[in-house]
Amino acid sequence: MTRGPTLPAHRLPYLPTPLDAFNGAPADEARALLLHCLHSLRWSHRIAAHRPYPDLDALLAAADEAAYDLSPADLADALAGESLPELPEDTYSAAHMALSAAHAAYEARFGHAFVIYLGDVPPDEALDRTLEAIRSRLTNDPEEERVTAAEELRRLARGRLGEYLRGAENCATSPHAPVHGK
Repeated sequence: MTRGPTLPAHRLPYLPTPLDAFNGAPADEARALLLHCLHSLRWSHRIAAHRPYPDLDALLAAADEAAYDLSPADLADALAGESLPELPEDTYSAAHMALSAAHAAYEARFGHAFVIYLGDVPPDEALDRTLEAIRSRLTNDPEEERVTAAEELRRLARGRLGEYLRGAENCATSPHAPVHGK
C-alpha cells in the first residue's frame, strides 16, 4: 500500500505562560502582584528584582528564601495585611462566633491576625482546622508563635503565588482567582 504525501508539521503559535508574563511585567506590576501574595514590601521588591525566573520552581524557591529572611518589622507588616481565612458561605452563625472569639483571644495575646495555610485542607474541614490551630497556638509563647506565624505566612505566599501562576495556565479548564487560600 502506498502512502500519500504527508502534511507539513503544524506549529502552534507561541503563547506566553503566566511565568513569562510575570518575568516580563514592569517592576511595579510584578511587585503589586507579589504584594497580593504576601504583604511585605521588602519581600515583593526582592523577588521582583531577581527576575527572570527560569521556571515556577525557581520562583517558588526564591519566594521561600525571601520569606525566611523577613526581619521582625517585615513580618509585622506582612501580618498586618492578613485577615482570618474565609469560611464557606453555609457556615452556621455559632461557628462564626466561635471563630471570632478565638481570633480575638489570639489577637489580644499576640497583637496580630491569626494566619494559617489551608491550601491542602478540604473545604469542609477548614473551620475545624482553623479553630483547632488557633486554640493550639494560643498556648505558644510569643517567640514560638512568631516563628510559627512566619512559617504560615511563607506557606501562604508560596501557595498564593503558585496558584496564581498555575491557575492562569489552567484557566481554560479551571478558573481561579489570582489570590486565594488564606
